[in-house]
Amino acid sequence: MNQLLNQEVKEQIKEFLNPMSNEVTFLLFTKDGHCETCLETRMLLSEVAELNHKIAFIEKNIVKDNEEAKKYGITLTPSFVILDKDNNYKGVKFNGIPAGHEINSFLTAILDMSGLSFELDQETLDRIQKINKKVNIKVFVTLSCPHCPGAVSKAHRLAMLNQNIEAEMIEAQTFPDMSRKYKVSGVPKIVINEKHELVGNQPLEAFLNELENL
Repeated sequence: MNQLLNQEVKEQIKEFLNPMSNEVTFLLFTKDGHCETCLETRMLLSEVAELNHKIAFIEKNIVKDNEEAKKYGITLTPSFVILDKDNNYKGVKFNGIPAGHEINSFLTAILDMSGLSFELDQETLDRIQKINKKVNIKVFVTLSCPHCPGAVSKAHRLAMLNQNIEAEMIEAQTFPDMSRKYKVSGVPKIVINEKHELVGNQPLEAFLNELENL
């Protein structure tokens, strides 16, 4: 059977994931019929899961498992969430395949969700934990964008640190209708609660300034 990742890349990923602390689960939603990058996303998640015994991989059908898809706010395919050791959803979602440069945000999210420390100062942690409104952060990316993974990882870390925050990567070329809806002309484009926008790999401070002014 064809593999998406060659042996050299697998060895690099295996070494990168070696510090994982606790178990995580990939929960992927696909659909029958035409689904751009569903096959490739399934292959990527399956191959990465095989590289570390602390990773579980589960695939669901967005139609047959519609109630579960609703639980995670999933409306697109392929989409997946990364769950923590207790199968809790911490607001970390990927819409489209996190390949190309975006594999960096994917692998970082795995390590982060496994329980590794983010090494943020106490003042920053306090600011994040004081956000008491529901927040959705969309980060539009393309797989050839070297600056996009940093923006995605910051958004995902905010979600992991505050249960009011959900952060999702959206691969702009896989979902052109969404890209048009949100007027994505450059990436990374960050959309917070449908109306506040940032462009570029902004520092965490910029994210927090927007969240505090919602």
